[in-house]
This record gives sequence, C-alpha cells and structure tokens, in this order.
Amino acid sequence: MTDPAHSSGKPLKIVGVAKTYQTRSGATVPALGPISADVAAGEFLTIVGPSGCGKTTLLHLLAGFMSPSDGKIIANGIPISGPSLDRSMVFQSYALFPWLSVVQNVEFGLRSKRLPRLRRRQIALDYLRLVGLQDFAERSIDELSGGMKQRVAIARAFAVEPSILLMDEPFGALDALTRRTLQHELLRIWQERQRMVVFITHSVTEALFLADRIILMSARPGRIKAEWRVSIPRPRDVTSSELVVIERQIYALLDEELAQTFVQDTTPTPAEGRQR
Repeated sequence: MTDPAHSSGKPLKIVGVAKTYQTRSGATVPALGPISADVAAGEFLTIVGPSGCGKTTLLHLLAGFMSPSDGKIIANGIPISGPSLDRSMVFQSYALFPWLSVVQNVEFGLRSKRLPRLRRRQIALDYLRLVGLQDFAERSIDELSGGMKQRVAIARAFAVEPSILLMDEPFGALDALTRRTLQHELLRIWQERQRMVVFITHSVTEALFLADRIILMSARPGRIKAEWRVSIPRPRDVTSSELVVIERQIYALLDEELAQTFVQDTTPTPAEGRQR
C-alpha cells in the first residue's frame, strides 16, 4: 500500500493563533497558543498532547465553531469565519441523529448542497459501501454497534467531499479491536480519497500508525513543542525499531508536559486563592 502524493501547496495555514477564555469570576485563562503551522493537501496530521492543552479548542477553531482571540486561520486561501462543508468534523461521540436512518444520516450534509434527492441517496449509498455498511442503510442508528456508528460518522464526513477532515479522538471510546479495525479502514479511505486529515488522539501508538506528521502540544496554553515527520511506508508495524525511537522521543517530551499539567491543575488561580 502506498501513500497518496501530497500537493506542494499549503491549503491550511494557522498563523499566530491564540484562544483565551473568560471564567465566571472574570479571570482570563489562556487556553491555546500562539501557534503557527501549515498543513499540505492530502496530509495526515495527528496532534497529541496532555489533557487540557487546547487540542480540541484548536480543532473547533479549524472547524469554524469558534473564533480565535488572536491570529488567523486560512483554508484554501480564505480566512475561516465560520463552519463550512469544505471542513467536515468527526466527533468521539458520533453526533448522529437517532431519528434518522443510517443512510439519512449520511445524506444530511448533502442537503446543504441542494442536490436532487435521488443524487443525495446515491452518494450516501456509495459512501456506506465504502465503509462496508451498505446492508444497514435503512437501519436505525440505535441498532448499530459503537464501531458501526463511527463508520456512519466517517461516511457522512467524507460524503460532502471536503478538502479537510477534522477528527477529534474518533476512536477513543471504542474497544481495542474495533479501534484497530477502524484505523485500517480510515487509512484505506483516506488513501483512496486523498483528503487532508487533522486527527487528535491521546494514543501515541495510534498517531505513529496513522500519521504523515505528528505534532506534540505543550501544557496549557497549548503551543507546538515538537513535531516528527513519519516517512515509513504503510501499512506500518508500530513495534519496528524506527517507530519505537520516535515513540520514546514523544513520551519523553509528553512526560514533561504531563508534569506541568499536574502543577497547573493543583495550583489555584489568583481568584481562587483570594476565595480561600
């Protein structure tokens, strides 16, 4: 299995992006950045880092669900100012509509494209075949296993033919065997469709198995601490000596950031200190 040829262009540009939240007490909490990064067309980028470092915040900024406090994000030459069908999102919690059938869930995003009903149905069925669920098209969502629900979510994300696919720990809630199966399935679909993927995970092994490039984020406020280019051909053996070297490097730096996160979580903010 070979990787798709990556475009030399950089259709996703993150420029000095930072995000700050305000607490109920009025205090400000810097959650992210500033960070800057470029992602190439067709690239599979994974992001790892300690909990609370801003990984999901970054993904929501890329999706257009929120705006940065500073900096800008440019997708295909256009600054992101809100959600777009060109940037699909896959969540850990599936985010499917239980009142719709499997095929209707996959069709949902296509409605915004104002395609004829029969054309929408054909595209949805094509993507269900791609994820091996064509025989479940008319089933209810509650009849599916967790792994099957995530396949539906992946089919729905790809069906609108986005140039960028955003994935927030999509396999985190699945058992190990199902997770491994869907990792293989995702790679197969990605290599066939050649979409850019930005994938958040807490699993270093998963990142090594999937990624063209791995970014490690620091403790809050999340910044890019290090990155690795993974050029080993797929399918990969994550126990190979080359990947074990990278894994050790990632864990060494990750342990530093986890220690910093522990300090942050056990140190009261100025407002909390006054209250005590």
